[in-house]
Amino acid sequence: MKTVNGSFVIAVLVAAFSSPLITSAVAQGTSQQPPRSVNPARTFDASGAPDTSLFAPLNLPPGNVYRSGSGAPGPRYWQQRADYDLHGTLDTVAKTLHGEMTLRYTNNSPDTLRFVWFQVEQNAFKNGSLNSFVFPPDSRFGARNFEGGDMIDRFNQVSAGKKTPLKSRVEGTVMKVDLASPLAPGQVATFDVAWHFMIPEHGADRMGRDGALYELAQWYPRVCVYDDLRGWNTEPYLGQGEFYLEYGDYNLSVTVPAGYIVAATGALQNGAEVLTPAQVSRLAQASKSDTPVHIVTDAELKSGSARPRKTGTMTWRFTAKNVRDAVWGASPEFMWDASSWQGHMAYAFYRPSAIDTWKDAADMSRMSIMEYSERWFPYPYPQITAIEGPISGMEYPMVAMENKSADKYELYNVVTHEIGHMWFPMIVGSNERMHMWQDEGFNTFINYFSEARRYPEKGTYEQRVAENRALVENFMQHNVDEPLEVQPDRINPQLLGENAYVKTAVGLAQLRDEILGPQAFDEAFREYARRWAFKHPGPADFFKTMEDVSGRRLDWFFREWFLENEHFDVGIDTVAHKQVGDIDSVAVRFRNYAKGVLPIRARFTFSDGSTQDVSYPAEVWSTNPLFYDRIYEFKGKKLTKVQLDPTNRIVDVDKANNIWPRSGG
Repeated sequence: MKTVNGSFVIAVLVAAFSSPLITSAVAQGTSQQPPRSVNPARTFDASGAPDTSLFAPLNLPPGNVYRSGSGAPGPRYWQQRADYDLHGTLDTVAKTLHGEMTLRYTNNSPDTLRFVWFQVEQNAFKNGSLNSFVFPPDSRFGARNFEGGDMIDRFNQVSAGKKTPLKSRVEGTVMKVDLASPLAPGQVATFDVAWHFMIPEHGADRMGRDGALYELAQWYPRVCVYDDLRGWNTEPYLGQGEFYLEYGDYNLSVTVPAGYIVAATGALQNGAEVLTPAQVSRLAQASKSDTPVHIVTDAELKSGSARPRKTGTMTWRFTAKNVRDAVWGASPEFMWDASSWQGHMAYAFYRPSAIDTWKDAADMSRMSIMEYSERWFPYPYPQITAIEGPISGMEYPMVAMENKSADKYELYNVVTHEIGHMWFPMIVGSNERMHMWQDEGFNTFINYFSEARRYPEKGTYEQRVAENRALVENFMQHNVDEPLEVQPDRINPQLLGENAYVKTAVGLAQLRDEILGPQAFDEAFREYARRWAFKHPGPADFFKTMEDVSGRRLDWFFREWFLENEHFDVGIDTVAHKQVGDIDSVAVRFRNYAKGVLPIRARFTFSDGSTQDVSYPAEVWSTNPLFYDRIYEFKGKKLTKVQLDPTNRIVDVDKANNIWPRSGG
């Protein structure tokens, strides 16, 4: 017998071998004393307190006609629609963008609207903005002392051919616009808008410019989301929190100097006007090629033959269906590679200075949409574009912005991450400004598969998860981690990557590999994507869908991993064993040293070198969150070692208590 913890506990465990009553109690992890008579009047806790354990049901909103109890959209689910005709003119001398748009806004809600809120996010770069007070000017999301902001030139409502100027009020990065007349359910309001702004060099690492190269995002007044969860979503744009947008169809036209090449959301409509005949022919070739084709070459850029003409301006035209935004990049130095996968074009636009790593970027883009389509949900758009520039990694519909990167491995990790965002949140349109884990964390999780598929020599799926799991454990050990359900602009910037990205992804991997199993998890995760494609799910919709499809109640897991900040530390408290003939009877007390719970995986090693593994689901902690007791009988074997989590797959902040007998004891 190895004494690990206290003579009283040992006495109870030893008694287990002689008293059937105690044996039953110990095996079930219940009372250590014989039961006493119970007064029926005192069956329940006299305080009347509700269940406050980790396993108590989550207080999620009940199902209704808009969002069902199963986690699927309800029979009367609705969301607004926003269809845009956008035109931008780039002034490369003044470094200014002038824009005009027609917006057709459809009120699908059951409410009559008297005003509409718009995002005017260039105001984050105005002096005295909330952004300037929250983030230091030289930080990643700071304004770098740039003085910009949206200047609205006109804002009209159009009805029966008549344009009515509308009254507006700007509140930081959002603007309230009073309608000319109330917008009843089912009606459409049409807006005619013009604006301009100075283009920041460093646009909070979301957009900006680098020499002659421009990446334009957050560049037009975008209508805020009005939904059944919160009404108008008017959270300010600070930089760390990203976006929440309505879906619609876009017609985008961009006027730039004739020497510029443009990459954008959508399918190019006037290639014959803005490309040379040779480039048009190469694009047709690339549409049938699974290997990259050079559309615009370095030699053409140097010779000047990359453009049909060099003077004046050209207007590039694109269309995009059922997207939530439209952005673009432009440069006179863009090389352009293209390939395709099942009819979807995969593009890479980059400057010659980035060719060492970016020569493979089109193929990286192709492989990314192939991986995510085959595993989770088919890619619905005609193309995907990777753009090299000053932005260190940012995603928009059909567009991923990245910088040069040090090597092909780093570049692929960024490319596939930003392209993974086409699924979360470009297809599954969650609210990034409220629930960052619901897009960044989900995307980081699916990246494990993509990275392992492209470069297995840098780690399998399991190895990549293990690396991130060790990082999560390290943050927990130092007690510096935060709950996931925190608005992104309120997360400590130093914890942003660990929290919204890594911790979420590791949690999903634990749910998949240790709790539900890959088949059940993958079915549920795919169904979540299918149910909420082109819609607006909240956290509860994800939680309910995972339970609905997997068949498991997971209140405890979602509470501990997403809503609260539990840590995890299961160890071996006590082992007692007694030899009876050729049977080694063993009593083991597993102890939970922290609040969070995860499955128990244990390996028994015997004197002959053989092993036996046992596994218990996390729910065994539901009746006693501190101890779980089991009795085993091993015939013809002598136990020499018990080890928890022998393959090191479960999050655990203290592995020293995972082995019996203790080292040196």
